[in-house]
Amino acid sequence: MHPNPIFHKTDRARSLAFARERGFGVLAVSAEGAPHLSHVPFLLSEDGTSALLHLVRSNPIARTVRAATPARLDVLGPDGYVSPDWYGIDDQVPTWNYVAVHLLGQLHPMPPESIEEVLEAQSAAYEGRLDKRPWTMDKMSGDAKARMLRQILPFRLEVTGIDATWKLGQNKPDEVRKRAAGHARGGLGNDLGTLANLMDAPPDLTD
Repeated sequence: MHPNPIFHKTDRARSLAFARERGFGVLAVSAEGAPHLSHVPFLLSEDGTSALLHLVRSNPIARTVRAATPARLDVLGPDGYVSPDWYGIDDQVPTWNYVAVHLLGQLHPMPPESIEEVLEAQSAAYEGRLDKRPWTMDKMSGDAKARMLRQILPFRLEVTGIDATWKLGQNKPDEVRKRAAGHARGGLGNDLGTLANLMDAPPDLTD
């Protein structure tokens, strides 16, 4: 996360809302040699204190986490390269703007028999955001459902802290930042339209 405090002024509620809406991130747990990482969908509670997720049994995290374990869930939003030419002022350098929210806490293995409840909660939340009749697990045959449930395990991340970076050019004058935002829409990165909108009106400057 970027150390400049100007990029850490967005309020906790906005950062949690972003993570909840995104619903997908990289789960990291310390391990000998290098951290274990896993890309996971998750369901963040309304109060932001816990996140439900599941892992395949063969996943290194699932194999090693047998009790409460320190973990971090990295939720990445839009990001993009910013050329110095876009600012319209001298003596600038290239940079990369982005939004990232880290949920820190303890990863708890849940009872294996609760996996169906966790999956139903997750799928209901995701399916409810689609413009169609929601898929439910009762559409699966009994054998297929049983095989799937045996292959995965439920976990709960108890969220004890949040580290959020909204790096959107807040360290530049408004007109300079907005000028760069206009160019960013056609630049290099991910979800550039959203990034440009945020650069144009950063949450910490507009809330």
